[in-house]
Amino acid sequence: MTVDLRSDTVTRPTPAMRRAMAEAEVGDDVFGEDPTVARLEARVAEVLGLEAGLFVPSGVMGNQIAIRVHARSGDEAVVAERSHIYHYEAAAPAALWGVGLRPVGGPGGVLTAADVEGVVQGDQDWEARTVLVCLENTVNKAGGVAVPVADTEPVAEAARAHGLALHLDGARLWNAAVALGETPAALAAPFDTVNVCLSKGLGAPVGSVLAGSAEHVRLGRRARKLLGGGMRQSGVVAAAALVALDDFERDGHAMLRADHDRARRLADAVQALPGLRLVRPPDTNIVLFDTPEPAADALAALAAEGVRVVVFGPTTVRATVHRDVDDAGVERAIAALRRRFG
Repeated sequence: MTVDLRSDTVTRPTPAMRRAMAEAEVGDDVFGEDPTVARLEARVAEVLGLEAGLFVPSGVMGNQIAIRVHARSGDEAVVAERSHIYHYEAAAPAALWGVGLRPVGGPGGVLTAADVEGVVQGDQDWEARTVLVCLENTVNKAGGVAVPVADTEPVAEAARAHGLALHLDGARLWNAAVALGETPAALAAPFDTVNVCLSKGLGAPVGSVLAGSAEHVRLGRRARKLLGGGMRQSGVVAAAALVALDDFERDGHAMLRADHDRARRLADAVQALPGLRLVRPPDTNIVLFDTPEPAADALAALAAEGVRVVVFGPTTVRATVHRDVDDAGVERAIAALRRRFG
C-alpha cells in the first residue's frame, strides 16, 4: 500500500464531505447568490477575526488577489526569501500585476523588523515604491515553521511605521495555531488580509478563503473575476470546506496534533539514520531531510518502496504528514527509509 507524503493536498474528501457536496444548497456565486459559499466566507472571516471573506479556488489565487488589492504596477512587495509567494507562484505578481518582489531574510524563513526596515524605498523617482509586506505561517520551505505572534508583531509595527499594508499567506495557519496553542484569529490579528487554505491540513478537496475588510473583499472579488476565479455554483465545494471546519472545531485540534506527532516520529527516525540529515526538528506536519545522493534518486528509490515524497532541493526531500496517513503508514515510511539509508 502506498504511503503518500508528497503534500497535505493529496487528502481525499471524507464521506461526510461527499454527502455535504451532494446535498449543498447552491446558486450563482458570481451574482452573489450561492448561500453555501456565503456561509463559508462569513465563517472563515469570523474565525480569523476579520470583516469579510472571499472563496477562491486556490491559495495561489488568494495570495495574488491580495497583492492586487494592496499594490499596483511599479510597486514592490517585501517577502521572505523562503516564501511560497516568491518560490512557488510562477512570478505571478510581476506577470499579472507588474508588482516586483523584494526577497529578504535568511533560511529560517521568518522576517524581522530589521529585514523590512532595511529595504523600504520609494522616496526617489528611480526607486520602486514599497507598499506591502507579505509573511507566511507556517513557512513551507523552511520546514513548516510555526511563527508566533511575538515574531510577527515587530514586523507589523515596522511596516505600519512606513505606511505599508500587511498580508499573511496562512496556507497552513491551522497547523500553526495548533502548534503554538493560539487561535487563528490571534495569528491573523496583525494583518490587513489573510489567505487560508482549506485543502491542506483541514482536508477539504479544494479551495481557500481570502479574508480582510469589506472593501478589500470588494476589490478582491473584481480581481478574482479578472483571473477567471468566478466558480458559479461553487457551494458544491464550499460545502465540503464547511465540513472540514466543523471537523477542526470539533476534534480537528486533535487531528492536527496527531499529524504533528507523526511528523516528529518520522523526524526522529530520520535523525537516527547515519545516511540522512534532518534539516530541523518539525514544528508541524512537514519533515525536511538531506540525503547522501541526489534528491531525485532518493525519490525514485522510496517510490519503489511504496513511499512518495517530493524533491525540495538538490539533496533535500520533503515529507508531509496529513489526515490520510495513520500510524501504520508512518511506520511503513520509516521502514523504507531504514532499508534505503540505514
